[in-house]
Amino acid sequence: MKTKRGAISKDLPKLRSAEIQLLERLCNAISVSGDEGEVREIVLEQVKPYADEVKIDALGNVLVTRKGITRRSDTRRLRVMLAAHMDEVGFMIVNDEGEGIFRFGVVGEIDSRQLPGHAVKVGSDHIPAVIGAKPVHLVEESDLKHVFPLDDLRIDAGPGNGKGGKIKVGDWATFAIRFKRIGPSLRAKALDDRVGVASLIELVKHAPANIDLLAAFTVQEEVGLRGAGVAAYAFDPDMAIVLDCTPANDLPDWHGEENIQYNTHLGAGPAIYIADRATLSDPRLVRFFIETAEVQGIPYQLRQPGGGGTDAGAIHRRRIGIPSISISVPTRYPHTAASIARFSDWQNTFSLVYTALSKLTSEVLAGER
Repeated sequence: MKTKRGAISKDLPKLRSAEIQLLERLCNAISVSGDEGEVREIVLEQVKPYADEVKIDALGNVLVTRKGITRRSDTRRLRVMLAAHMDEVGFMIVNDEGEGIFRFGVVGEIDSRQLPGHAVKVGSDHIPAVIGAKPVHLVEESDLKHVFPLDDLRIDAGPGNGKGGKIKVGDWATFAIRFKRIGPSLRAKALDDRVGVASLIELVKHAPANIDLLAAFTVQEEVGLRGAGVAAYAFDPDMAIVLDCTPANDLPDWHGEENIQYNTHLGAGPAIYIADRATLSDPRLVRFFIETAEVQGIPYQLRQPGGGGTDAGAIHRRRIGIPSISISVPTRYPHTAASIARFSDWQNTFSLVYTALSKLTSEVLAGER
């Protein structure tokens, strides 16, 4: 974790009430992997007035190009891809058992231990339902220590919604919690990665003129980084920056011991990735982002290496290799009904990426790897 020094430029775009309202719309939308249409619609509405070109590819990625301005005849603008995934973890209805009771499977990584009793919304009509389980006072004491397996859980939407009703096998569902700002914090069901999507929308609107900004709003990240690889092949960029969320495992150890596996801390600024399960970040880009943060006085932290991964895992291996890095907003409780982030971390992440893009030249990649 690094402390800030220097002064942040007053010319940086700020995230204000309009941007928070946009994030709220994005978080409240239901866009489980494979069914990203609701978020895609918001993205298209926001970026079309600013883009030189907008495409939707075969998988459903939104590919946006905003060209820069060439200042000198002998200068070639860098083609910089920025990616943020539109999808979220959730559920899929797999069987209608009658009386509004449905068997379901999970889409993406979700811990089934925290599902019973949660309100959910199902399908394009956002039909309210609940994940049901036997109440504690009807459970044998010997079973209280056991985790409910997924096969023992059901989504209960009430009579009239199944067997010819509005809910059908194959419908997607996700948690019903609504976005809320709580003091310095943001709470929502899908901050992973609607924070990145909101940031990327703002970067399209405020694209620095020294680069060609190639914005990929990707699909199916939560089920295997599928959309990002296709987007990277189509764009063929000089480099890539992935905007995502990362777990802030920063609570005290449950056994009262020091937590040395925190990954990141809330309130400590954007998390610059060096390594995760899917990617070793390009060291030239790591150095560049650290230097930019320190010169500009933007707080930052280095994400602890370990598990997890971002769209960079698919992007950096496309074509002949694409120098890549991930910059994430720390969040607590990702892939659950509600996650928590700090507004300051979102603002500082946006400021760091915007500033870095504004200062980016071909010399960054010309250096020794």
